[in-house]
Parts: sequence; structure tokens; C-alpha cells
Amino acid sequence: MNTDEKANLFSETSPKLTARIAGVLLLLTILAGIFAQIFISGKLVNLNNAAVTATNIINNESLFRLGFAVFLFEMACQIFMTALFYRLLKPVYKSLALLAMVIGLAGCIIKTFSRVFYLAPLLVLGNESYLKGFTTEQLQSLALVFLRINDLGPTIALYFFGFESIIRGYLILKSTFLPRFLGVMGMIAGLGWLSFIHPPFGYKLFPFVALFALIVAIVEIFWLLVFGVNEQRWLEKASAAKQSI
Repeated sequence: MNTDEKANLFSETSPKLTARIAGVLLLLTILAGIFAQIFISGKLVNLNNAAVTATNIINNESLFRLGFAVFLFEMACQIFMTALFYRLLKPVYKSLALLAMVIGLAGCIIKTFSRVFYLAPLLVLGNESYLKGFTTEQLQSLALVFLRINDLGPTIALYFFGFESIIRGYLILKSTFLPRFLGVMGMIAGLGWLSFIHPPFGYKLFPFVALFALIVAIVEIFWLLVFGVNEQRWLEKASAAKQSI
């Protein structure tokens, strides 16, 4: 491949910039998820007490709505990040990179749709006339059911993210333009998320899996932001992939 071809390929893909943007989006996804789940939902929602949860939501409606906005921001970042990882890793094995993206986006769709149920309690805890046929206790219980469904969606999505992480880790392992240890760590984290194929088992392992996955994410973010990718090796992979078509 001559110099002009390399320049065109580099300008089209900007591998180091792509990696760094993906790192930023991964960081924002984690921070937004932690903020919304722990500092908003975690403080307002008690899944074992419908009355307390309803009171918290009514008295802190603006904060509750902010949680919904942050959840959506989290998912927007994750969707863009998933697309960027596809662009970054497709020179390794395009079909596997595409599969990882599709599985990851499926998890994002499930998780995003479940957030509708996060907002649903506001519809049943209001004073609308069409709710007069229900008792206060019934409405509070219904609101809690919606919030439980909201929690179930991300649990199901974790199974998809587990497969995505395994495939992505394998691609990183084979890439040569990213360190192999990132791929191995990603694959191990993905295996941990697959425990949610049986949610009760997954919840038992969650503290350990989540801690390891967080460590993996921190290492990955650091590497992507500081080092990015080995551009020369990325270009070689991309050139070989084009020639094989």
C-alpha cells in the first residue's frame, strides 16, 4: 500500500481518535449509570416498600425525572460507543465485529425500553380522574411493579452484553493493535455477565462480577484515552481486510 493509500485509509478511519472517543463514551456510560442508579433511583426507590417509594417519588418528582434523563443519556453513550467499537475492530474480523455490535445494540434496546417503566409510576401516582377507581395502596403497588420491571430489563440486557464482551474481547485479543490482556480481561468479564441467564445465580455473583467488570472498564478506558491504538498495525489490518474482499 503506497503513502497516498495509507493517508486515505487513515483519514477515513482515524483509529486513534476513534479509540479515544470510544473511551470517553465508555467512561460517560459508566458514570451516568452509577449516578442514576445509586444516587437517584437508589435513594428514592425501595423495592420492598411501595408506600415509601411512592412518597419519595411524589416528594422528589424533579429528581426522579432527572434520573430518567440520565438513564437515557447513559444509553445514548453506550449505543454510540458500541458503533465505534465496531468501526475500530472490523479490520480484525468484520463479521464478528458486526455480530458483537448487533448483540450489543440488542442489549441497549432492551435496556432502553425498560426505562419506560421507570417513568411509568408518575402516571399512576398522580391525581388524574381516570385513577379514581383504584385505592391508594393499589396505585402504590402498581408503581412498584413498574419499577421492578424497570430493574428486570437491564438484568436481561446483561446477558446480551456478556456475549458482546466475549466477542469484543476475542477481537481485541487477535487485533495486534490493542494489548492482548485487554481482550482476555474483557472475555472473562463477559463470562461473568452470562451468569444472568439464571438471574438468581447472577444476583449472587453480581458483587464480584460487577467489581471485576468495573476494573476491566477502568483499565480499558485508561488505555484507550492515553494510548489509543497502534495505528501502524491497525492500518495493516485494515489494508489486509480490504485486499481480502
